[in-house]
Amino acid sequence: MTFEDAPREITYADAGVDTTEGARAVDAIKDAVARTKRPGVLEGLGGFGCLFDGAVLSEMRHPILVSSTDGVGTKLALAQRFGRPAGVGQDLVAMCADDVVVCGAEPLFFLDYVAIGKLEAPVMAKIVDGIATGCELAGCALIGGEMAEHPGVMAPTDYDLAGFCVGVVEKERLLGPARVREGDVILGLPSSGIHSNGYSLVRAALTDAMDDEELLEPRADLGGDSLVDALLTPTTIYAKPLVCVLAAGAPIHALAHITGGGITENLDRILPKDLDAKVDWGGGTPGWRMPPVIGLVCEAAQLSVAEAWKTFNMGVGMALACASKDEVEVVAALRAQGLSPFAIGRVVKGSGKVVYA
Repeated sequence: MTFEDAPREITYADAGVDTTEGARAVDAIKDAVARTKRPGVLEGLGGFGCLFDGAVLSEMRHPILVSSTDGVGTKLALAQRFGRPAGVGQDLVAMCADDVVVCGAEPLFFLDYVAIGKLEAPVMAKIVDGIATGCELAGCALIGGEMAEHPGVMAPTDYDLAGFCVGVVEKERLLGPARVREGDVILGLPSSGIHSNGYSLVRAALTDAMDDEELLEPRADLGGDSLVDALLTPTTIYAKPLVCVLAAGAPIHALAHITGGGITENLDRILPKDLDAKVDWGGGTPGWRMPPVIGLVCEAAQLSVAEAWKTFNMGVGMALACASKDEVEVVAALRAQGLSPFAIGRVVKGSGKVVYA
């Protein structure tokens, strides 16, 4: 049997995959990708692989590559429900680039993977524009990615995102538990909201039972924002200002990105086995403000205090440790980059856990 003998032609488009729309989507994202170009990027879109010139690392004595991959989670369900794809693109970069910077590394480049039920160039353009904005904020280049149409597997308006980031740091400047000492001060950097973790609980406890009108109504307890506005606020990206702070020589010992698991299950990742992080939360810590939406969700879910601390960031998107004698210097360096640090605790003798005062 030859191809010509087939009784009826079934094209790829008939099967639900529109390669023509895919080409339009690639054209729609080119300008966004171009915004993120930085030294080392060799090609634009269209190659089989993405090229980055390692010669930009030639002046480093012992470069260590640091990589991270992550997604956005079920925050996507809200973004899809209300047609707001741009912000979750920024969330995707934040989840990866800020995991890279905690090692002391500068994010170099980023790749994305977008799976979608039915490819539409305008929707894809908004998603990638958000990713490009995130890359600009993180200081890394968006050098490539994949758009995959999944008819029959995903509903037409569904999409999922994954990202991959690579950074570099001098070996001698690696941050982490080996640098942390008893008596170190722990500083926090404010979050913009719930960021990108805990949304399965958010939906189960709160939003799934609310209609669109309720979710879009401005609320006094959220400063005039709607619940949708508060929940879809993009994740703060700390990478670029932190890279500047570290490059200027600020004596930071370790960084902790507060993501899934909250403060309880992230701050302990920078601790030696014989030390604890004692977090001084009394509701009146100067500079520490928990975004109202976090309290609203905790109340709706009737979370215990312990459960809240290991679920949400509680207003701290990034934490860091430094020697107490260096606190003034580190705070000044962070403020010079537009960050607003506040003290959240100290490192004390213990067994590698986070404890609360």
